[in-house]
Amino acid sequence: MTLLPRPQSYAPFLWLLLCLFCLRVLAHLVVVFLDGVAWLPPEEEWLSGVLGYQYLLVSQIVIVLMFGKVCVDFTRGQGYFVTPHRFLASWLPATGLVYLCVMVVRYIIRMSLYSPERWTGVSIPIFFHCVLAFFILIVALHQVRAVRDLPPLRGGWRRWVVRGSVGVLVAAGVLAWLVNSLAPWFMGYYMGLGPPQFSVRAERGVGFTTSTGIELVANVYHPRRAGLTPTILVRVPYTKAFTNAYITDLVSRVWAERGYTVVFQGTRGRGDSGGVYDPLRPERQDGLETLNWLSEQPWFDGRLGMWGGSYFGYTQWVLANEMDPGPSALGIQIASTDFYSMFYPGGAFSLESALHWALTSRPREDVTYTREEMERGVNGFPLIKADDRAIHDIPYFNDWVSHPERDYYWQQIDGEDRIATLQAPVHLMSGWFDPFLPTQLEDFIRIQQEAPSHLANETRLVIGPWAHARTVELPGGVIEENYRTSSISPSVAWFDRHLKGLATKQTAPVRIYVMGDNIWRDEHEWPLARTKYSSYYLDSGGRANTGHGDGKLLLTVPKASNIADTFVYNPLDPVPSRGGAMLGPRAGVQRQNDVERRDDVLVYTTPVLKEDVEVTGPVELVLHISTTAPSTDFTGKLVDLHPDGSAYFVSEGVLRLKPSDLNPDAPTEISIDLWPTSMVFKEGHRIRLEVSSSSYPHFDRNPNTGRDIATETAPIASTQAVSHGNDYPSRLVLPVIPR
Repeated sequence: MTLLPRPQSYAPFLWLLLCLFCLRVLAHLVVVFLDGVAWLPPEEEWLSGVLGYQYLLVSQIVIVLMFGKVCVDFTRGQGYFVTPHRFLASWLPATGLVYLCVMVVRYIIRMSLYSPERWTGVSIPIFFHCVLAFFILIVALHQVRAVRDLPPLRGGWRRWVVRGSVGVLVAAGVLAWLVNSLAPWFMGYYMGLGPPQFSVRAERGVGFTTSTGIELVANVYHPRRAGLTPTILVRVPYTKAFTNAYITDLVSRVWAERGYTVVFQGTRGRGDSGGVYDPLRPERQDGLETLNWLSEQPWFDGRLGMWGGSYFGYTQWVLANEMDPGPSALGIQIASTDFYSMFYPGGAFSLESALHWALTSRPREDVTYTREEMERGVNGFPLIKADDRAIHDIPYFNDWVSHPERDYYWQQIDGEDRIATLQAPVHLMSGWFDPFLPTQLEDFIRIQQEAPSHLANETRLVIGPWAHARTVELPGGVIEENYRTSSISPSVAWFDRHLKGLATKQTAPVRIYVMGDNIWRDEHEWPLARTKYSSYYLDSGGRANTGHGDGKLLLTVPKASNIADTFVYNPLDPVPSRGGAMLGPRAGVQRQNDVERRDDVLVYTTPVLKEDVEVTGPVELVLHISTTAPSTDFTGKLVDLHPDGSAYFVSEGVLRLKPSDLNPDAPTEISIDLWPTSMVFKEGHRIRLEVSSSSYPHFDRNPNTGRDIATETAPIASTQAVSHGNDYPSRLVLPVIPR
C-alpha cells in the first residue's frame, strides 16, 4: 500500500483559504451596511457581475457552510470529503482547473482592455474566485491520491462517454463565455471605435412608475471607475427575446466601455415595461417622465444623448425640444418629424409599409408574417379590412387608414413644429430606399435654414444604399456595408464631440452613396449647389404603352403641339410593385421588365447615353393629364435601362387627385415628387420613365369613385391620358450633377 499524506496535513491550507473567503464576505457586509467606509472599495466592485447582492449573500453563506464542513472533515481525518470517492476524484480536478483558468483569463482580459483596472482592488471578485478554485484543487489532490488503491470500476467506456459529453458541454460554455466577454471589444475594433477604456457593470430591470401607473423598465450599464459620465438613452419597443436582448446588451456594453452610462428602456407595452403597446401616441408623455426620472438618478450628470432608428428615432424627436434635462445630441436614423407624410406620400396610403408594420408589431412582441398573409391582406376590398384579411383586426392599422388627412390624429403624433424648437444637433442617417427619406431630407434642409447656427453647423446627414434598416443588393451583385453596422459606427465620435467635448475628426455636413459609381462621397449641402435641373420631355406617336412602344425622353420640347398617350386603369388589376422605398422585405432594387409589358404602363426612354449622367437630388415629374374618373392617382417611376435590356428600379412617386384638383375641360398639369436619389446612369445605359396610375401594394389603389377610399368596395375603371408636346410640355425634371 502506498503511503499517502494524512488528510490533516491539508487542513491548514483549507482553513486559510476559508478564512480569506470569510474576510471577503465580512468586508462586503461592512461596505453594504456601514456608510462612509472609504478605506474599502465601493459595493459594485465586490459583485461578481453574475448575481445581484441579495442572491450573492445567500450563496456566500452556503459556500462558507459547505466549505466549513470540508475543513472539519479534513481536520478530523474522517468524513465524506476525506473518504476516497472515485466520483470526486474524477470531477473535482477538472472543475477546479477550469474554474481557475477561467478566472485567470478573466483577469487577463480586464487588465489588458481596461486601463483603470490595472490594480488589484478592482479585481477583488476574481481574486476570491481563485481562492475558491484553489480550495477545490486541494480537495481534488487528496481525492486523486486517496483513490489510487481502490479497485477499478467496471464499465469504463460508459464513464468516458459521460466524461466526454460533459467535457464538450463545459468547453462550449467556456468558449461562449469567452466570446461574450470579447464581443464588445471585437465589435468596437471592427467599427473603428477605438480601444475600450472601462469594464461594465449592468443593472437589469431598473424602472419607475409613470403618473398614469405604467411601469417603464430599463437596463442600465455603468462604466466602472469612470466617475460621473454622460448618459445615452435609447427608448425602443423591443421584443423580449434572446437575440434582441443580446444585441441590445452588446451595443450598450460597447458604449459603456467607452465611458457612457447607457439606459436601454422598453417603451410602453414592450420589453419588461408595463401597459399596452399603442404605437407613437404615448411616447411624448412617457419620454418626459423618463427625463424626470433620469434627473433624479445619482449617476446622471445632465449630459444626455439619444440614439436609434425608426420607432426609436421617433422617441428622440418627441423630446428634441427639451432642456435641463434634455438631449444635447441626437442620433436619428430612418425616421423624421413627419410620420403623416411617410404614411401618405402624395396623398396615397403606403399600404405595404403600414400592413408590414401592423402584421409584425403585435401587442407584446414583433413577429414574422408569411407571404400568404400579406397577399391575403392586400387582395380585396375594402382597404380598412386588409388587416382582418391577413390575420385579425389591428386597431392602429384602422387608425392609420381612417385618417387620410393631416388631422388631429397626426398632429398629436407629429407635434406642432419640432424643427423650430430643436435644442440639439442631429446626426441623421437614411437610405435611398427608405420610406422616410423625403421627410428626413426636409428635416435636414429646415435645420440648415431655421435652426440656430451652432445646431445647423453641427448637424450631419448620411444617406446610404439602404432600405428601412435593410442592406440592399444593387445591380451587379453590389452589396455595401451593413446598415446596422453603419448606424452604430459614427455614434461614439458623435457623442464624444457633443457630450464630452472632445476634439474628434471633423466630418462633412453631408455624406452620400452614389449608386452606379458605387462610391461614398462627401458634400457640403443638400440639395447640391452645383445641380443643373434638366428637363427630359415626354414624346411619342401615341403608342408609349405598346410593349416596345415609341415613348421617348428628349432634352428639347417636342415639335408636335399635342399628342396624348392613353391607358385604362382598373383598380381590380393594378400595376404590381417591384421594389421601392417601403417597409418590409420587398424594398430595394428589382427588375421592372414584366411591369413595362403591361398596357396600363406608359414607357419613355432616352437614346443610349454617350457619357455618364449623374442624377443626385430631388426628382420631379410634371404631367398634363386627363381622366374619366372623379378621383384617381398617377404614378411615376425612374428606371435605369442596362445595355442587356434589364430595367432596374431607381425611384418612384405618386399623386392622389381629388375632384377639385381636376379640370374637366382640358388637361390638368400635375407635379409628382419622386423619391430623391443619387444615381449615375452609365455610358451605354438609357434613362427610362414609367407612368401609370398604380404601384400596388406599395401604395393603395385608388378606386376611382371619389367616395371614401378606406371603406370603398365597388371600384370602377377609368381611362387616363397623358398629353405632351408644345402645348402640354410633360417632362421629367432630373437634378443632373456636372461630371
